[in-house]
Amino acid sequence: MGSDYYQGFALAVPAGNKAAYTDMARKGWEMFGEAGADGVVEAWGEDVPHGKRTDFYRATKAVDGEVAAFSWIAWPDRATCDRAAKAMQEDPAMQDMPEMPFDGKRMMWAGFEPVFDSARSS
Repeated sequence: MGSDYYQGFALAVPAGNKAAYTDMARKGWEMFGEAGADGVVEAWGEDVPHGKRTDFYRATKAVDGEVAAFSWIAWPDRATCDRAAKAMQEDPAMQDMPEMPFDGKRMMWAGFEPVFDSARSS
C-alpha cells in the first residue's frame, strides 16, 4: 500500500459469522477512512495450518468451528493513527460498542513501521 504505519490484528471468528464479520469490516473502513487511514484489509483464513508448536489457532485460542482471521489498517503515519484512536476514544457514539461477531478478548493487535515495502521498491 505504500503507507508509513500499519496496525496488524490476529483473531479467531466463528465460521458462521463470516457475513457479520465482513459487514463489520465495511463499517470499520468507513470510520477509519474518515479518520485518515489509507486502507483496510480483512482476510479470512483459507490455508492456515495447525502447527505442532505454534500457529494462528493457538495464538488466538481458537476453538473448534472458528476461523483464523488476519487484518491490517494502513495509515499515512503513526501520528494520524494516534489522532484517530484518540478521537474514537473520546467520541460518545463509540462508547456503546455494538456486539462483535468474535471474542475481542482474544484479538491481538500491534503497530508496525515498515522496513521494506514492495510498493515503494524500484
